[in-house]
Amino acid sequence: MTTSNISNENQTLKQQLLSMLEDRKEEMIQIRRHLHENPELSFKEEKTAKYIEEFYKGKDVEIQTNVGNGYGIIVTIKGGKEGKTIGLRADFDALPIQEETDVPFKSKNPGVMHACGHDGHTAYMLVLADCLIQLKDSISGTIKIIHQHAEETPPGGAKSIVESGVLDDLDAVFGTHLMPALSTGEIGYRSGFSMAGRTYFKLVIKGKGGHGSSPHQSNDSIVAGAYFITAIQTVVSRRLNPFEMGVVTIGSFDGKGSFNVIKDSVELEGDVRYMNEDTQKVISEEIHRITRGIEEEFGVECELNYVPDYPPLYNDPSVTAKVVSILEQADDPVIEAVKEIPINSGSEDFAYYTQKTPGTFYIIGCKPKGVDKPYLNHHPKFDIDEDALLISAKSVAHVVCEYSFD
Repeated sequence: MTTSNISNENQTLKQQLLSMLEDRKEEMIQIRRHLHENPELSFKEEKTAKYIEEFYKGKDVEIQTNVGNGYGIIVTIKGGKEGKTIGLRADFDALPIQEETDVPFKSKNPGVMHACGHDGHTAYMLVLADCLIQLKDSISGTIKIIHQHAEETPPGGAKSIVESGVLDDLDAVFGTHLMPALSTGEIGYRSGFSMAGRTYFKLVIKGKGGHGSSPHQSNDSIVAGAYFITAIQTVVSRRLNPFEMGVVTIGSFDGKGSFNVIKDSVELEGDVRYMNEDTQKVISEEIHRITRGIEEEFGVECELNYVPDYPPLYNDPSVTAKVVSILEQADDPVIEAVKEIPINSGSEDFAYYTQKTPGTFYIIGCKPKGVDKPYLNHHPKFDIDEDALLISAKSVAHVVCEYSFD
């Protein structure tokens, strides 16, 4: 078959797919609203997973459920022609947040909310997958739809899905994320390291309690904890290369007690962000060193639980460049701009997919209409412009069609 014939087939497939998606825009919105009303927390998404599974019931497709360490679902669409195998990922868990929006489809589950857009990710992916299933005889290669559980809560779902081996045959993997920081119609990308790695730590300092009038007979755990907080601020300012990104945050200091009593113990919890594993190693070594020093200086015992959660997200430069080229040349009216965006200090367990398989993760703008300063992801008033659902679906469709004939 000539290159010209391949190109013609590609364009025909793409136009069919894009037209089908446009016709089903309202369906995407209704699915998103249903999921938004019925959010479930990470590792507890039983009903959401069942809803996804039921969507595929009766369709000519292979479905694997309970993949990984939770409710992960892999849907395999085998094309009618030889070609590459690519993965498309959408997450479906919610957050422990009490919703404060005024939308008629707000969460029915107290204290649980789709405050990060995963309802939208799943909605567009379901409709896109269904359209691809209908057109699969014209598709070259295989497409694996990754409906992933538990993105929000470490250890997350991605790592276990990768370790299950079900994605070992992927040639490339793609993911998107809705973010109202960008306007609807804008798509943001970043080549190379694009999102930070994350580590959680908990430090328990055990001293010797006593009366506030006799501090010399005690070992004050609060003073030791305060010193720890001060000392670790020097890790970033004095131990990291100034050109490397690192953040160390203490988010919790549990030292509640009586005003005149020296406490036996305190607990501190914190968060570390970094853009590469070498930086993570330096921060880890320094925090452990400071902890040992506190034990020696204050005569206390320290129990440090230091657990790296998600690695930095690395977008393969060649894959990212190709995706950017595809989207820039798409000539699609819903895609108004494709722009490079700064490194994001947030974390994403999509990083586990791109650790194993070349891929890229890009941002779909969804700022609500008429809003100058939108509420961002993880806010109780977070909301999206639902036009972004079609933009998400069409952008991925463009990428799929180009890769299927590459």
